[in-house]
Amino acid sequence: MKRITRFIEEKLKLKVNKEKSTVDRPWKLKLLGFSFYRAKGEYRIRVPQKPMNKFKAKLKELTSRSNAISMEYRFMKLKQVIVGWVNYFAIANIKSILKTLDEWLRRRIRMCFWKQWKKSKQSTKTLLS
Repeated sequence: MKRITRFIEEKLKLKVNKEKSTVDRPWKLKLLGFSFYRAKGEYRIRVPQKPMNKFKAKLKELTSRSNAISMEYRFMKLKQVIVGWVNYFAIANIKSILKTLDEWLRRRIRMCFWKQWKKSKQSTKTLLS
């Protein structure tokens, strides 16, 4: 750590925050919301649990049944949040994560539609059309 700090401060003329900085194995570090793991002899990037939970909480807030907002506005906000999150974490291996999130989110959206229909006659009529 001392040699790296000295190199960064003397050669690169940058300031190092010693409280935030650390030297450790790649799979133990989290950097800018990413973590790393080793597979097939190479290091790969993944999304740790904390950003996943934060993202899921935001989606849960937007798809809450008690939110009295139109579905058009809800879809617009969902699209903004999802596109932003996916673009940020696109370099990580998130295919399986997105598949499970998609299934979960579709269930939440169905729940919102059922809440809006309120009466069973209305829901049956809408489903049959």
